[in-house]
Amino acid sequence: MKHTYKITGMTCASCEEKVKNSLLQVKNVTSVTVSKDTELAIITMDKHVALNDLKEALDAKYNIETPAEVEINEEVKSWFEIYKPILLIFFYIVIVTTIMALQSIKTNQMEPTEIVMKWMNHFMGGFFLAFSFFKLLDLNGFAESYKMYDIVAKRIPFWAYLYPFVELGLGLSFLSNLYPLLTNSITFIVMSISIIGVLQAVLNKKKIQCACLGAVFNLPMSTVTIIEDALMIIMSGVMIYVLI
Repeated sequence: MKHTYKITGMTCASCEEKVKNSLLQVKNVTSVTVSKDTELAIITMDKHVALNDLKEALDAKYNIETPAEVEINEEVKSWFEIYKPILLIFFYIVIVTTIMALQSIKTNQMEPTEIVMKWMNHFMGGFFLAFSFFKLLDLNGFAESYKMYDIVAKRIPFWAYLYPFVELGLGLSFLSNLYPLLTNSITFIVMSISIIGVLQAVLNKKKIQCACLGAVFNLPMSTVTIIEDALMIIMSGVMIYVLI
């Protein structure tokens, strides 16, 4: 993945070289291109690197700021290639959820509404468990990406670190059918707030990394992210309506 950062304090070619060499010493940084004229540094990484790690690598006279633009992958890829990870996850969750619903129908006499509710319950549980898993694989990487667009995490950084655990708790609650009204209400509120930052990023055409699968996969922020959040909002809203 490539990230573009703004770096101030460079006054000569020697500064460029010094900054470049310093950044190359940071773990997971594979290449660096620096320009004092544009005050930009393009950094290629094997894995997401926190902004603080980059700051610590530089002398005090140089200041590196939040990426002006993040290019997830400059290679031309098809829509399916880009979103294959998230599509596969959705596919597996749908298959497993449907199998579980069919098993319930065989063993219990259920009304159509009950079947749909049970399906959504299992789907949302699987969704939150799977997505929290990928976020927790690299919590710091997720938090750094999430703080770039989430309206709460921008103001309260701790929320970016807490969010995956909230998803984990919601996933377990859905699958165990624990306090369904409360679980769906929390989901509705959390996802409604989350989608605001996503909408702002997409509408402003910001090329930033979607943190939905943490820092493991390089997925760009797009309408797919909006659909993902909207789906959770709609499902939780429907379940709240039925439960009330």
